[in-house]
Amino acid sequence: MLKNKLSLFVITLFAAIISCDRPDCKNKNLILANYSPESREYKTELISLLKSPEAANYTFWFKQYVESGDEELLYFNIQGRDLCAVLVLNVEDWSKLKELRHKKGITFRGAEFKNLTFDIQEDTANIKFIFKDFSSIID
Repeated sequence: MLKNKLSLFVITLFAAIISCDRPDCKNKNLILANYSPESREYKTELISLLKSPEAANYTFWFKQYVESGDEELLYFNIQGRDLCAVLVLNVEDWSKLKELRHKKGITFRGAEFKNLTFDIQEDTANIKFIFKDFSSIID
């Protein structure tokens, strides 16, 4: 009896762990494979992909919260057909992300953000993706 309960617990725990993460994907884009998500080359390529018709099918999965100097950044895995990318978001308005900010993203890892939207700010020095909104979080 105890052995059955232990087995059930282990199976349930394993299922909970794997269900909280995104599906596997493989990147076929050489620019994304050879540059870091913070680089201008990577961001420029990502912009072109985000403007493609396929972008409507992309999914966004929370990766991590990072404090970098005076900035707080959110990293998201983006997945689509033949696409695995990382989006680095700056946040100016934290009102919809208060809990994520308070917990520094810890309990959000692997959660899917449905209908994630953001603005793109580009100048000669940098490209920034600025968080706007999302409709729901699926954990």
